[in-house]
Amino acid sequence: MSSDVVVIGAGISGYAAALRLRRAGATVTLVTKGMGGLALSPGTVDVLGRLGGAAGPAGPGAGTTAEERSARRAITRPYAAIAAADLLPEGHPYRVIGRRATAAGVDRFAALVGSELLTARPDAVEDAGAGDAGAGSGGSAAPAGDGPANLWLPTAVGAIRPTLLVQPSMQASVLRDGGHYLVVGLARLKDFTADMAAGNLNRSTLPDGGRVRARALTVDFVARGGESDTNAVGHARALDGAEGIDRLARLLDGRVRDGETVLLPAVLGLDRPGVFRELAERLGAPVGEIPLVPPSVPGLRLEHRLDRLASAERVRMVMGARVVSTRVERGRLVSVTTAAAGRPREHRAAAFILAAGGFESGALAMDSHGRVTDTVLGLPLAGVTADGAENLRRLVHRDYWGAPQGLFRVGVAVDAGMRPLGPDGAAALAGVHAVGGVLAGAVRWSEKSGEGIALGSAQAAVDAVLADLGCPPAHTAAAEADAATSRAAGPGESKEQD
Repeated sequence: MSSDVVVIGAGISGYAAALRLRRAGATVTLVTKGMGGLALSPGTVDVLGRLGGAAGPAGPGAGTTAEERSARRAITRPYAAIAAADLLPEGHPYRVIGRRATAAGVDRFAALVGSELLTARPDAVEDAGAGDAGAGSGGSAAPAGDGPANLWLPTAVGAIRPTLLVQPSMQASVLRDGGHYLVVGLARLKDFTADMAAGNLNRSTLPDGGRVRARALTVDFVARGGESDTNAVGHARALDGAEGIDRLARLLDGRVRDGETVLLPAVLGLDRPGVFRELAERLGAPVGEIPLVPPSVPGLRLEHRLDRLASAERVRMVMGARVVSTRVERGRLVSVTTAAAGRPREHRAAAFILAAGGFESGALAMDSHGRVTDTVLGLPLAGVTADGAENLRRLVHRDYWGAPQGLFRVGVAVDAGMRPLGPDGAAALAGVHAVGGVLAGAVRWSEKSGEGIALGSAQAAVDAVLADLGCPPAHTAAAEADAATSRAAGPGESKEQD
């Protein structure tokens, strides 16, 4: 079977690319061996929160000595840091994605999932003339000046982490100097301890030097009868109903002091994201969520929204489909074959977008002999050698609290159109664009840059694909607008299970 484009992977970059291509008029098949990584994410959009530290030395703009470049530093304005490319280490994906594509990709994603799931930033202003140090400049919008500042959210252990976009249910959780917080634990949710979170928040200092005051309260909310240990999803489903909200509100009634913001673990509804508002009205106080370890309820909210959009937009979804072989003709990828229960299936296309993730998803792997491979398309990887023993010596060390692990930066090097490059800098395989977690050069978990890289690279890749397909920018914008305002009625018959 044939499509204009085959997208491999159902994470944030795969969905973003597939839906934009579909709205531009392309036929799209999305193949995935399983769920994407959104359920592992906090459900926020991180663009760039930190450099140095566990991410390794920053670029020369961070200092003149190795010690200065290796110092951990908070990033207040992520788009300004991306534009100042000398802050980023050599080979970082933002150096080719650039500020404009990153901002456009993030803005487009926020509009895609809607204000019910991501809060728009009033300080982000469209400015087509904003600077861009990178070459991925196909986006239509970029923030003016330095762009919006990072927000500072509490973590489940009471640490403070940066992010750019939050869900509306987390807006009240954004920490502010002098803020007073009541951190509420749910006794049957073992992934969150209110005493620890509140205690650590009291010990922490905000990046601007501010401090907060927090106290803890734990209530015995019964999510499912007969269970003493219910996970986050079970709690969220219990709070999707009015009866669950009422029971939780009664447990908190009279416990909130004047001026306090109530912080709860991120379980305030899976299919009903307005639960936090209903609870705030009952309590007469702001209510915010604190993201938890996976499975992430806010991440699942995004996953479910994107899955419904893909069905409505008639993206042809092929689930449970692992790529097992490829066909290359005259240096160009023309098809991939997926394994299935029963028979293999070949998917032909004019272009392929590899959005399968990195080591965390198994798209990249390192064996006991030190061989590091792209397990999906077999693309060449930057940062490795053909000598497995050398890879083992150089990429992984046993001082887990010491220097950064070199393996984190291994991945696919790309050009401005996200086309994979070989060791000589030439195109490695025509017809392919790589996006998201498979890209080389970033330590996403330490930098807090995962969603920004995913969405910016998807933006740049789709720009390149549409140009190759002969869709000029004007046609593309019109087609996307038409698709957004006049969607095909009802969900398509487009989901398959291999």
